[in-house]
Amino acid sequence: MIGRERRDSRGSLNGTSEAIGYARAAVETDGLYDRYEGIFEAIEAPFAFVDLDALRANAAEMLGRASPKPIRVASKSVRCREVLTKIAEIDDRYRGLLCLTLREALFLAGHGFRDLVVAYPTTDRHAIAELGRLAMADPDAAPTLMVDDAVQLDLIESAADAGGAPIKVAIDIDLGWHALRGAIQVGPKRSPIRDEAAARRLAAEIVARPGLTLDGLMAYEGQIAGVGDATPGAGLRNLAIRRMQQRSLADVRDRRAAIAVAVREIAPLRFVNGGGTGSLELTAAEPAVTELAAGSGFYAPVLFDHYSRFTLTPAAAFALPVVRRPAPGVVTALGGGYLASGAATADRLPEPFLPAGLRLDRHEGAGEAQTPLLGEPALHLRIGDRVYMRHAKAGELCERFNSLYLISGDEIVAEAPTYRGDGQAFL
Repeated sequence: MIGRERRDSRGSLNGTSEAIGYARAAVETDGLYDRYEGIFEAIEAPFAFVDLDALRANAAEMLGRASPKPIRVASKSVRCREVLTKIAEIDDRYRGLLCLTLREALFLAGHGFRDLVVAYPTTDRHAIAELGRLAMADPDAAPTLMVDDAVQLDLIESAADAGGAPIKVAIDIDLGWHALRGAIQVGPKRSPIRDEAAARRLAAEIVARPGLTLDGLMAYEGQIAGVGDATPGAGLRNLAIRRMQQRSLADVRDRRAAIAVAVREIAPLRFVNGGGTGSLELTAAEPAVTELAAGSGFYAPVLFDHYSRFTLTPAAAFALPVVRRPAPGVVTALGGGYLASGAATADRLPEPFLPAGLRLDRHEGAGEAQTPLLGEPALHLRIGDRVYMRHAKAGELCERFNSLYLISGDEIVAEAPTYRGDGQAFL
């Protein structure tokens, strides 16, 4: 076995504590590789899978950091109906979904999911018209739309049936950190609503329109929740990120609390949503927040390996077949160029996972047709063997595969369609 050969070679390391720790880690990863190889012995690569045991461990870890507040699951980080259902079954503090698009939310509503909030504004008039019909037929099933501009309100009202049930909307608040009097913005460039006055004006505009009803607030502090502060080999950058996050945190807490008070003076709110996988314990401490949001933490992709405040277990991966051995110490896997969205930097590449010790070729990266892999394990891999990779982000992997194999223990318990397998492509 490949794993056994690696254990023998690593067993010759000197007797320092560092070497012992490295050897133990090698045994653990070798055991995981052997486990996956046993489970997927009859499955032809490429394929993707979710380890439900690891997913449940991650779910428990996130609930511990979020306690006592509930978590609304970010469906774009999962993109599989069966996995969304399994997450809801883990604990009743997983309540509702935060969807990427209105069409996704309508699709999920049609499959029985409820308490749906669309995280981003929509201009899809046909989908809004469908939402209007759903609001009349089944108000509890109708998703809530996200808004941050009066023009969006005009569009929603014009696309929905004016004589129908009111459309629920929530206001998106920008919590990015603005340094040097606004010259530098750190965090996602989302909403133009940044203070109490702007939020109060939009809330009043919503309340004044009989075709709309104000349902909640959303405020995502992406510069804290979505930025790791413990990237290996980046000590100065990590220090700068931590300092930025500390300074930003006080601003986030103050502004979110003030905005929630200001909007509640206009209308009651069903929810005030905040946070993400990377900031659950911080956001949960804010009295103004009634629920949290998280999604990436269930699969624990590569970008979430580098946080100092928590540790997750890799739960989603994909397998590629080795199809070439172009040179000693190099193997080539079929496909694998599944790049993550965001700035085009090296951290958006998928990462070799198992056998441990593989790395990408820095000149070629991960490609549409092939992915060369280097490192000690490449000396032992043969044509027809499998390598396991992890995506940099979470749900985007599902756009590459029609199904996910769901595993628990040492067996496949289900093969579940992804959105793509359901014939859906929402964005």
